[in-house]
Amino acid sequence: MKNNQTYTWLTIGELAERSGVSIPTVRFYEEKQLIWSTRTQGNQRRYQRAMLRRIAIIKVAQQVGISLQQVKDAFSVLPKQQIASKKDWAKMSKTWQAQLDQQIIALLQLRNQLDKCIGCGCLSLQECPLRNPDDQFAEHSSGAHFQTVLLSLLENGQNEN
Repeated sequence: MKNNQTYTWLTIGELAERSGVSIPTVRFYEEKQLIWSTRTQGNQRRYQRAMLRRIAIIKVAQQVGISLQQVKDAFSVLPKQQIASKKDWAKMSKTWQAQLDQQIIALLQLRNQLDKCIGCGCLSLQECPLRNPDDQFAEHSSGAHFQTVLLSLLENGQNEN
């Protein structure tokens, strides 16, 4: 590891403690290429202090249901194995913002339509405001009869064998 005055190096334990995640989680994020480390001559991991920002973003994203793959995709515009500049973070933010806006709109639509569907059980493309796109039983039934139709189809399939 090079001694570089611009970096503050953290051990895996320090990074875990300061970021509020476990050591196995730090290793997992590194395995998923969301963060990275260098190795000392004794083969110990050392992390740049900048990894704290990445882990903070990962944690917030996960709290609101954003997948690690989506985070990784967002991070892909940042420089590889280098500390991102303010300009780099702004670029990432701009790129990711449109995707997040679409997710927010989809969640708002779900929230506004969900109360119409509580207990409905229609599972019908024609009826359901949540739009069940692969509804194979809409032609046969809607509403609470779905289970009855499914059971009869299963029974007919077994009787044919």
